[in-house]
Amino acid sequence: MVKSAVAFLVALDLWARKLLTAFCVLMLFMMVCFTVYTVVMRYVFENPPVWGDLLTVLSNIWFVFIALALTVREKEHIALNLIYSRLPTRFGFAIQQLWSAVICALGFVICVYGWEVVSTMGGKYWEMWYFAWEDGGLVFKPNYMPKKYAMMILPIAGVLISLGALVAVIEDAVRFRRGTFQVAGGTGAGTG
Repeated sequence: MVKSAVAFLVALDLWARKLLTAFCVLMLFMMVCFTVYTVVMRYVFENPPVWGDLLTVLSNIWFVFIALALTVREKEHIALNLIYSRLPTRFGFAIQQLWSAVICALGFVICVYGWEVVSTMGGKYWEMWYFAWEDGGLVFKPNYMPKKYAMMILPIAGVLISLGALVAVIEDAVRFRRGTFQVAGGTGAGTG
């Protein structure tokens, strides 16, 4: 029973990382497409779209926040890698766990205050259309997208950062108990 639950969680973690990676690829692709389209329309046809630059920026912001969550989960952030990769494994483990816990708390702060920003955000993007859920269905709105839609990345990224850091802490603790732990960025200077 426990092994099947662990296998399910490992598969879920792998699936989530693949999904987030695909989302990052999509955001990067869209960013390039919006930029190229806007530049061509501006300099070749002298008729740039009003939404081109905004969509490029929003794609970039969402890309960076989701990539940050992936980076935290993969423990690829530079943080203190140089320091704890030079320490004996046990001390490197302790510092890496502490740093991951700090990142987990930071993700929680981003989530809480990000939700506050989203719930109190006023204003609209006059150049953007959007879809809204009304009367039990999706309705197309021709313009004036609320700015809170763009800011939704804050609570989403906060949750993903906290979860990624928490999973990394648990994964490292299990590996440390098994004796297979290696600090991020290297194997450490010594042994347990």
